[in-house]
Amino acid sequence: MKVKTAEQVFLFRKNAYQRDAEAEVIAITEEGGLVLDQTLFYPTSGGQPGDSGAIEWSGGRIEIATCMKTAEFAAVLIPAEPVALPPVGARVTQHINWERRHKHMRVHTALHLLSVVIPKPVTGGQIGTEKGRLDFLMERAPGEKAELEAAMNRLIGLGLPVTESTITDDELAARPELVKTMSVQPPTGTGQVRLVRIGPPDTQVDLQPCGGTHVANTHEIGEIRLGKVENKGASNRRVNLHLMS
Repeated sequence: MKVKTAEQVFLFRKNAYQRDAEAEVIAITEEGGLVLDQTLFYPTSGGQPGDSGAIEWSGGRIEIATCMKTAEFAAVLIPAEPVALPPVGARVTQHINWERRHKHMRVHTALHLLSVVIPKPVTGGQIGTEKGRLDFLMERAPGEKAELEAAMNRLIGLGLPVTESTITDDELAARPELVKTMSVQPPTGTGQVRLVRIGPPDTQVDLQPCGGTHVANTHEIGEIRLGKVENKGASNRRVNLHLMS
């Protein structure tokens, strides 16, 4: 059974803090993945890992190891082990691993701020539960690590709101400076691109296209520590970031 990706609803885009939701199984892949009509589970993309959690239905419960995109589906839930699955048409209840998701949200938002204190093009990145990193297009180290760390913690401590809006494909094309990432381009073609803003609109510190999940206020990130600054080529520096708690 093939289902157009447009038929799937991403609940995490509507509310990144929602932890449980009902859904209907609309397909089972040949590899044994579950496809739901609406999903809380974020699919691996943009350096952010897919969510884990569990699915319950009248006939049982299974653990979900991750969620991923495929050529056919926008989000496929991958069971942690091969077990009996609910049939197509079954009503299920989704439960995401909230502690893991929230740490991804904290790290992801912190990386946006890292791109503020180091205003260089981003060539890559990765998000984890305790740490994350960005790769920057630059020939030399970004400066005194202690100063950059202090600047980031000052921004976090301001308690800046993190909000979203949309921009049209044409508007984004006219404002290429909004796209900081060189390796991952924002999805276009639907007419609307999601923007994530940090700070009030009149005094924002960051605005960029992003499809990931973020905290609602920078206070939630908590104190961070900058780790190693690694040389990854003649014009590439990797900056690692760690959550302190």
